[in-house]
Amino acid sequence: MTAPKVFGIAGWKNSGKTGLAVRLVTEFTSRGYRISTIKHAHHDFDIDKVGADSYRHRQAGAQEVTIVSGTRYAIMHELRGAPEPEFEEILARLAPCDLVLIEGYKREPIPKIEARRLEAANREPLAPSDPHIAAIAADHAVTDTTLPVFDLDDTKAIADFIADIVGLDVTG
Repeated sequence: MTAPKVFGIAGWKNSGKTGLAVRLVTEFTSRGYRISTIKHAHHDFDIDKVGADSYRHRQAGAQEVTIVSGTRYAIMHELRGAPEPEFEEILARLAPCDLVLIEGYKREPIPKIEARRLEAANREPLAPSDPHIAAIAADHAVTDTTLPVFDLDDTKAIADFIADIVGLDVTG
């Protein structure tokens, strides 16, 4: 099996990563591509509600809980003190697709675009110290780089750039 095509969206908190990721998923799926995403969270998170059956299963000690319906399924895996899985391990669990968009994982050695917003919690540029950043998407002028710079809201141009970088078939 060949490794999936991956492209990342990196940036500090409130830099516009999620908005860009959502717009890119919409753009790529409208072109006929099958897109998967991986989002890295730096905090404890929960996707099921207190009292729900799946929550009760996890609280009882289940390592994995799978919820299945006629419209979707989700598998939650409790680490129970084990280390966070490596990026490649998570990637290997995904079903085949045309492109995996990665939100976060800013230190992974994958091609990525750096999202920048004036309202970001931290405005220190990532690109100068990360050779895997292929471009910058910003809501303000960026002049201190030789990398391609896109308007953060120019989703079509960013999608075209990503498709070219990862080698997606242009016909979609």
